[in-house]
Amino acid sequence: MDRFARDMTSNLFGNPHSASASSQLSTARIEDIRLRVLRFFNADPAEFDLVFVANATAGIKLVADALRAAPDGFDYVYHQASHTSLVGVREEARNSLCLGDRQVEDWLSEVRPFDDGGNRPVVFAYPAQSNMDGRRYPLTWAERLRCGARKTYTLLDAAALVCSSPLDLSRADAAPDFTVVSLYKIFGFPDLGALIVRRDAEEAFTSRRYFGGGTVDMVVCLKEQWHAPKSQFLHDRLEDGTLPVHSIIALDAALDVHQHLFGSMLDVAAHTSFLSRRLHRGLRSLRHGNGEPVCVLYSPDPDSTDNRLGSGPVVAFNIRNSLGAWVSLTEVEKLATLKSFHIRTGGVCNPGGIASALGLEPWEMKQNFSSGFRCGGEADIMAGKPTGVIRASLGAMSTISDVDSFVDFVGEFYRDPSPASHRTEPVSQLHNPSRLHVHSISIYPIKSCGRFQIPAGIDWEVKPEGLAWDREWCLIHQGTGQALSQKRHPKMALIRPSLDFDRGELRVTYTGEVPAHLRREIAIPLSKNPSLFHSPTFHSRSSRVCGDEIQAQTYSSAEINSFFSDMLGVPCSLARFPAGGQGKSMRHSKAHLQKHQLSPPPPLPPAVRPLLPGSFPPSPPDSDSEKAVSRRILLSNESPILAITLPSVDALNQDIQRSKPDSKHISSAVFRANIVIAPAVPGAPLIPYAEDSWSGIRIGQQQHEFEMLGACRRCHMVCINQETAGKSEEPFVTLSKTRRFDGKVFFGVHMCYHGGKNAQEGLTREKQFPTVRVGDVVVPEWRQGE
Repeated sequence: MDRFARDMTSNLFGNPHSASASSQLSTARIEDIRLRVLRFFNADPAEFDLVFVANATAGIKLVADALRAAPDGFDYVYHQASHTSLVGVREEARNSLCLGDRQVEDWLSEVRPFDDGGNRPVVFAYPAQSNMDGRRYPLTWAERLRCGARKTYTLLDAAALVCSSPLDLSRADAAPDFTVVSLYKIFGFPDLGALIVRRDAEEAFTSRRYFGGGTVDMVVCLKEQWHAPKSQFLHDRLEDGTLPVHSIIALDAALDVHQHLFGSMLDVAAHTSFLSRRLHRGLRSLRHGNGEPVCVLYSPDPDSTDNRLGSGPVVAFNIRNSLGAWVSLTEVEKLATLKSFHIRTGGVCNPGGIASALGLEPWEMKQNFSSGFRCGGEADIMAGKPTGVIRASLGAMSTISDVDSFVDFVGEFYRDPSPASHRTEPVSQLHNPSRLHVHSISIYPIKSCGRFQIPAGIDWEVKPEGLAWDREWCLIHQGTGQALSQKRHPKMALIRPSLDFDRGELRVTYTGEVPAHLRREIAIPLSKNPSLFHSPTFHSRSSRVCGDEIQAQTYSSAEINSFFSDMLGVPCSLARFPAGGQGKSMRHSKAHLQKHQLSPPPPLPPAVRPLLPGSFPPSPPDSDSEKAVSRRILLSNESPILAITLPSVDALNQDIQRSKPDSKHISSAVFRANIVIAPAVPGAPLIPYAEDSWSGIRIGQQQHEFEMLGACRRCHMVCINQETAGKSEEPFVTLSKTRRFDGKVFFGVHMCYHGGKNAQEGLTREKQFPTVRVGDVVVPEWRQGE
């Protein structure tokens, strides 16, 4: 800065577009500095031109704008590790593809990325070094692609690489056609970027339409519209308007001082490589007292023999506590800032790299967005996964002390030295006095339609509003706006949704009779892409679900809505009611304990008495223990989760058989429960309707806690056979005789995920992402006995 100040106070620099002495001084200095920058990258001025731009993104956009103006446009291929600025070019292309390493190699082996046979040019863009994790990519790709039959340009984002490593463009025939760099990332100041163009690729700019001041030799406006672009040098045609003269002058000083302080870029590369290896090893070595690693590292291991291309001085990682739960990125950054460490957290403008490192599918990322995630926001742990990374970058000015201090910082604040973790002691069947387990798990993605039964061995997420994907969609009558129900439309039971996470689709099949000209199945994206729905102002009135006035997102696709209308013979539209929201975009549980649950239970046989420790006194309805707690739900009737027990179903069937010996067995499916609980050991005692007396249950080895909210009031919808959609009078008639209290019929219990009284204390991976699975142990908790 001192050298730049001396230059500014010793000289007068004018607008280069003039013949004055001050202007000519500016022109001469700019051209000299242009050559210096080319030499900095070993680029021969006879083979390359350099265009000054605001930053690397501006250079990328300059290339995209020029190729978009070509008669047939261009096709675009970009690497999955590309910075957001490279990804954005796809919006200007006729066709675009995102490829990983293996797919790029396939392309180089003559596998065509586009099969339309077009003659338009292809642009392949990729980073020399990932700005997310420092991984490096072959600079030889440019030369290999140039040998193909179709005209292919290469666009190299070298901004991350050149911060700490040399870029050698001495072989023009092997160099990328377009290379963008951020000069301020090398020198710190001035704020400038550069686009380096191989002269053999200058033709890509011939169709560029816009021109600005200083880029034309002649412009005619009156009566005719004509102009003559400058033609001697490419940069004359592309540097529109007045250049940032003083910033370019400052670059001259920056080049001198950088060399004086750090030597060559080879020296910088050796220095930062050593520090990067030390940082990687330091973070990798951190262990909690129980032996679990503190950091999950995403950057390539510098010590690995597989890392042939090397990696940049960037370490991307996340932190877990001793129990395996993710630590909030936002909280880490806040603390690091107080301790004077400059790190970056989040998506770091690298969507493909983040998705690959964190295992995020496209539908998951869109799901996070729909649930409130925004770049720069504090929602950084969603559905049990982090939404970004912690990135520590090193540069020429970094020191060993910086690295060691940062490793010590992570160890001091995020390493738990206690030798034993505080994980909840797993519950085994041998120590489970109730000998109960989860017999089955079902969700109902579309309200009142068929169930999707969770396969055995699959962990299924539990959310505050219920099981993941349960009752998130509904069918809305196009005339009244009412949500359709099986009570009026029994054929809804034949609409069977299933979740295909590999394809990111909700696949819906109709199992009833279908006319030959109609389709039996349709696929609906799991992502909540706004383009799939009507705008919020499309419907002037709200819809109604279970008496609640709601604002659902109605699908705009005629194909989707016609499918459901044709199957049911009812004009309806599919709508979605995602979690979150305010006002009419939010619902709350209505479930509460009933009087029959507050009165003492009947005496028990001695054989089963241990399962009911005792009765409990009735509580006044307005006592603190019975005050309603606001719990969000989606489109379920009353509560987040509905549970039943098989002994209660068996008892009901016995009651039916006693009065109607010829009656068919009633399936537990008619009660449309989310979780069915049964004895884990054949013959193990469980009194029917014992669930009425449970205050809560604990499920699984991690003992996830669920609170019982009250008995489930039933209607004649339980009389619909969920396999055939046929109707009968049972089991409602028998329930009316055996399970009627205060004139209302009850069967099953409402419940919600509780998470424990101290859910944030000793936060485990399982508590951060609670799941249940078929076969999990169930331990009931009884209300206070006498």
